[in-house]
Amino acid sequence: MSADEVRDGVTLTNLDQPLFDGANATKRDLVDYLDAVSDRVLPVLRDRQLSVIRVLRGRAPFVQKNVPDRTPPWVRTVRVWAETSRREVAYALCDDRPTLLWFANQRAVEYHVPLLREDRPGRPTDLVLDLDPPADDAFSATVLAARLVREVLAEAGMAGAVKTSGAKGLHVVVPLDGEAPTEDVAAATRAVAARAERLDPALTTTAFVRDDRGGRVFLDSTRAGGTTVVAVYSPRLRPGTPVSFPVAWDDLDRVAPADFTLRTAARLVAERDPWAEALPEPQRLDRGLVEEGRTIPVARVQAMHEGKRRARARRG
Repeated sequence: MSADEVRDGVTLTNLDQPLFDGANATKRDLVDYLDAVSDRVLPVLRDRQLSVIRVLRGRAPFVQKNVPDRTPPWVRTVRVWAETSRREVAYALCDDRPTLLWFANQRAVEYHVPLLREDRPGRPTDLVLDLDPPADDAFSATVLAARLVREVLAEAGMAGAVKTSGAKGLHVVVPLDGEAPTEDVAAATRAVAARAERLDPALTTTAFVRDDRGGRVFLDSTRAGGTTVVAVYSPRLRPGTPVSFPVAWDDLDRVAPADFTLRTAARLVAERDPWAEALPEPQRLDRGLVEEGRTIPVARVQAMHEGKRRARARRG
């Protein structure tokens, strides 16, 4: 097979080049994988402002939000004013197979999406807890933390599905009915994390500052609104090219993040979509969680103020 080919009108080039150091994969492997799972991953990407991490030969990996100047006209885009950078950003909306193949040909390895769809601005589609273990070999502790989150959700009359992050942790995802505004979802996310921490403070923490976590699993409650989350089935730019992959709650003790890679994941979804099967029906946000969460400071803001306080103390 030649190093170049055309699929669905998209020219694919340099397919036999190594993807990145330690990937154990070529660019062809990336293209073949994303093409094989396109029916599974496109529903997750569709109508969401896409950020990708690309890796070009001879360059360090970089995050791309703004599409390149030579983006094909058939790639659907949406322009958004970015207050932090004081400029307009043209995000791609990866709605179809040609667009996904084009991104693969651009050596876009990771695919990150916000919890908001273009047709429902300000109304998150999901509540997400990102569970980050203190070390690469602490996945079993992360599983225990995920079960605490599940217990908290059940007590609030809610339910979620779980997936590997593709790195070393887990994401618990709770589909919402799209009625709650971003600030309420953010508050509820903080409350879920705080309640889970109270169940086992020796295992889990909501401390945003890494030095304050004390070897515990970090319950990251900052994934809300425009904040992005790596999409399910997305590869990750890590040794072996692992993939963010759904896991049944009962199977968490029998898997490891490295089980799901660019080379193994496609056949696991060939006949079924385990993420679609695992997700509960969209649900109403529990008001008790919202009210409790409104009393909890935003982690990033709290960490910023604490950092300034500690800096003043050092100077003093």
